[in-house]
Formats: sequence, C-alpha cells, structure tokens
Amino acid sequence: MARLFGTDGVRGVVNEFLTPELAYHLGRAAATYFGKEKDHPTFLIGRDTRISGSMLESALASGICSVGGNVVIAGVIPTPAVAYLVRQQGFDAGAVISASHNPYPDNGIKFFDGDGYKLPDEVEDQLEQYVRQSADNELPRPTGDGIGTIEYNSNLAHFYAHFVRHTIDTSLEGLTIVYDGANGAASSVGPEILSGLGAKVININVNPDGLNINHHCGSTHIEGLQVAVQQHNADLGIANDGDADRCLLVDEKGQVLDGDQIMLLCALKLKEEGKLKGDTVVGTVMSNIGFHKAAEELGMKTVSTAVGDRYVLEYMREHDLSVGGEQSGHVIFLDHNTTGDGMLTAVQVAALMKEKNQPLSELASIMTKYPQVLINVRVATKTGWEDNDIIKAAIVTAEGELGDEGRVLVRASGTEPLIRVMAEGPNQEELQALCQEIADIIGREQGLAE
Repeated sequence: MARLFGTDGVRGVVNEFLTPELAYHLGRAAATYFGKEKDHPTFLIGRDTRISGSMLESALASGICSVGGNVVIAGVIPTPAVAYLVRQQGFDAGAVISASHNPYPDNGIKFFDGDGYKLPDEVEDQLEQYVRQSADNELPRPTGDGIGTIEYNSNLAHFYAHFVRHTIDTSLEGLTIVYDGANGAASSVGPEILSGLGAKVININVNPDGLNINHHCGSTHIEGLQVAVQQHNADLGIANDGDADRCLLVDEKGQVLDGDQIMLLCALKLKEEGKLKGDTVVGTVMSNIGFHKAAEELGMKTVSTAVGDRYVLEYMREHDLSVGGEQSGHVIFLDHNTTGDGMLTAVQVAALMKEKNQPLSELASIMTKYPQVLINVRVATKTGWEDNDIIKAAIVTAEGELGDEGRVLVRASGTEPLIRVMAEGPNQEELQALCQEIADIIGREQGLAE
C-alpha cells in the first residue's frame, strides 16, 4: 500500500481514495495509538463544510468508538480551533476533516496530539501500520462498557472565538472590514470574531452549501474580495481558505498582502513590544527577497525552511521562536496557537492598523516585494537533475546575471512529476527569460512528461 499520509494528513477524492471505510480504519488506528496509555482516549472531531464531511465524520467517529475511544463532535469549525481546543479543553487528541484550499470533491483527515500539534512522520507511520491491521481485523474489538461514546457540542466554536478576540486588547471599532469566508469552516465564526471586536463587517462567501467551498472565493481566488473592498470603501479585506488556517489580506486600495508581508508586519509589532523571541521571523525558501531585505533593515533576522508549514513549525519549536509562516498565508503565532490560524492572523493586523492609526497600504510599505516568476516543468523523471552538469551550469549562469539583487530556486515537487523553476529580481522580463531558459534545459535533460 502506498503511503497514506501526505504533507497534511490523508487527502484525496472522496469515495475514490478517501472512502468511509478508510476513515473508519483511520479512526480505529488513531484510537489504538492514543489508547496505549489510556483505556478511553477522548477525541475532538471538527470538519469544514464539504458535502462529504458528515459522512466521513460518522465513519471516523465509529472507528474510534469501536476501539474504545470517546468522541466529541464539534461540527463545522476551523482547523486552528481544533488545535487550540484540544490543548485548552484537555482532549487526548483531535481530528480535522478537511481538504483545506482544495475543491469540494476532495477531503482529508489529519490528527493533532493532546498538545495541539500535528503528528510527526514516525507517528503517522505507526498509524498506517494500524490501518493495515484494522483492515485485516487484527485490532481489538471491545464489548460492553469497553465501547466508546459520541457526544455533540456545537458551542466549542464560541470558545475559540473568545480566545481569538482576547489575543488583542484593542477595539476594532471604526474599521470597515470585508470578510471572505471561502464558504468554508469559518463562515460563521469569522464574522462573529470581527463583529465582536467592534468592526463593521461586510460578509461575502459565508453561505456554504457543501459544494461551493473555495469555489472562486477565499484566499485562492482573492479577486472578488479586492473588488468588494473598493466597492464598500473598506479599510481591510480578509480572505480565509476552506479550513481557515490561511489568511491573505487586501488593503484599502485593493492591493493584496501575502504571508511574507503579514509576517513582517506582525513580527515588527512584536519586536517593538520586546516580544519577538530571538528577533527572528521564520519563512520558507519561497519567501520573497524583499521579505529578507526589509527584515534586515528593521533589525530582525530571518530563517528559511523547506516549503510546508510543518517545517516552519518544527524550526520554531526547536528554537523557541514567536512568528513564522508561508507566502500562502499560513502564519503561526506560537505564543498563541500551535498551527497556522487565519482569524488570529487577521485580528493581529487589524489591531496593528488601529494602534498605529495608519492605513494598511502605508503599513505594508516597509517591504518592497520583488517580482517573482515561477515555471513548472512537467518531466518524465524528477530525479537526478541536481547532478546534471548542463542544468547546474544554466542555474549558475542565471544567478550570475541576477547578482546580489536576485536569486534562482529550482526544486522538485513533493507530490507531482514537476520540477519548479523560480527566479526573483527587480526586472520581470529578465526573470521570465532566465526562468524559461532553465525550464527548457530541464525539459530537454529530464524528458518532458507525455
């Protein structure tokens, strides 16, 4: 069997890859793992708004109970809310049924431990072993009072809303905010948080029907929010993705702020308050050159990890740092929560706008965003390119052309037959030409996929 767990849990098309039977076995596997030291481990399960969510929720909960685990079902709730509530409410583990920013036919299942952290690779490997044993009917099947129970608690989202609101001590009264919930998990709790802080909130894409999650809306399709912000003469636009662990922002001029810009603003605020641990902010290898240059000018250090919020979080935990994230809008405030949190991120920036009494476009001017070109080359094989002298020479030549004012990054995709070629620098046309030249050479040397 191919490895079940990807970079963010088990994910795929429902009833094609992610079946209710697989969800059931995942539940049995998780309850077996977390039941090693406790007869009845208690799980919190949350989900986003996909049509398949309730089916998978039922199957997952049944699997947990069949091994003796207890379940509390929170219903539709953001991923970061589950991470927070598991820790704050004393659950033994948490599970989220979501495929994040993917279209609605997909769904996924990911787990959190009792401290609210995603599971490391070695634990996921153990779960996969238990899934195989469950499918072969080798895991225990207790009877009588050994069977677990299921409870429903629809109030838990309000606990999360209270938590997010109290991460700032600033009223948002006077701000007009357009909120795009992506028809996803924060469609109800997002407006609750913002209006509870005193903002005037104009909501769009907060009417999920099971099929419209992420559909031409939210952080992956931000054009509609840009238009709405200007139509309503708003101060700020907030876009989440389907499970609300991402946040992108739109300023009063309709300009988009990505995760790099958001991280920098929030890190600077913490530095000014003497709360930025190590005076360091953590990005990834995809973070814009402008992010690093601006941080240095502002007296902060930056670190780049591999792409993926789990690698950012791993580095932050190891070095006890405060803020990190990705361009895509996964921003982690480790002093508050243990995963990327879209609503928490939005609230921090809105509070900064109020405290500084400055429009977001003015605040964002601390960073100059360098042009960035990315070309994906679909190849016959994505191995061996690092040792190919012709490809290496092309990269060195491009780096020489850009000098200190730019960079080239070539990396293989972790999940697709692609090699990604990215270049940054001050001149868009030059970047496009350099990227295309490297991409053409990679295609010739690695073979283009049919």
